[in-house]
Parts: sequence; structure tokens; C-alpha cells
Amino acid sequence: FNAEQSWQLGGGCMKGRMQVRSLLLLLALILVAAAAEASKNKKEKTKKDGSKCEDWRWGPCVPNSKDCGLGYREGTCKDETKKLKCKIPCNWKKKFGADCKYKFESWGGCSAQTGLKTRSGILKKALYNAQCEETVYVTKPCSSKIKSKSKAKKGKGKD
Repeated sequence: FNAEQSWQLGGGCMKGRMQVRSLLLLLALILVAAAAEASKNKKEKTKKDGSKCEDWRWGPCVPNSKDCGLGYREGTCKDETKKLKCKIPCNWKKKFGADCKYKFESWGGCSAQTGLKTRSGILKKALYNAQCEETVYVTKPCSSKIKSKSKAKKGKGKD
């Protein structure tokens, strides 16, 4: 084993590293190209409806049955109409509508006269250009039970 053989072995090792790097670079380029193609296909699907109208007016979400659950929302723009699927949660405060989102403050104290707690909510977001009140007030009965905060919730305890 001499210096020339040592240099040849080292050179072969460098050559192998270069091939691995080239292969990894090629693989990365293929992945980037595939991601770009997938993104292009996704954009084409969203433009599939062919509508050039930009000023859509959307109505409220209308449930298919009862007063909550899956339904549809109808939109109009010039002479065009569209229907979109939507959902009104069944535990939602129907008084506000599913398209009006509010930021609520903490519950106030219990009123001895009415037996109710009150809190207000300020409009945070109106979806689909919904007609929403700027401030809403909600009430709920005062709890006769005293809740203990020392009880750990099932499955939420610290390990």
C-alpha cells in the first residue's frame, strides 16, 4: 500500500460522494417539478366553473331539513347564480346566524331580579357579506351548582 494507492482510494470516495450529491439534487428537482404540476392542476380545478364575475352576493346558509345541519347557500352575480354547500352547527346560537362571528366578553354577575347572567359580543367577522348586528347580547340562567375547579377532567390530567 503506497501513497499512489491511497490517493486513488480517496479519489474514488470523492467520486462516489459527488454521484450521491448529484443523485440527491436530481431527486429534489423531480420533487419540486411534481409539486409545481400538482399546484397547477389544483388552480385549474378552481377556475373550472368558467365564471368571470367577481362581485358575488351570497345569501344565508339554508339547511336542507330542520333548522341546522347541511344545507346550501345561493349566490348571484349579474345574471349568474351558484349554490355552495354549507353547514349550520346544531349547537349554534341561531339568533345571530351562522355567518356572523362574534368575540364575546366574560359572563357578568348573576342578576338576583332575573336569575340570568349576561354577556355581550362584538362583531369579529361577517362571512359572505352577511347582514350582522355590530353588538349582540346573550343571557343564560345562573347556575345553582357551585363548580369545583379542583376536579381534574377525565383524560386531561397531568402524567
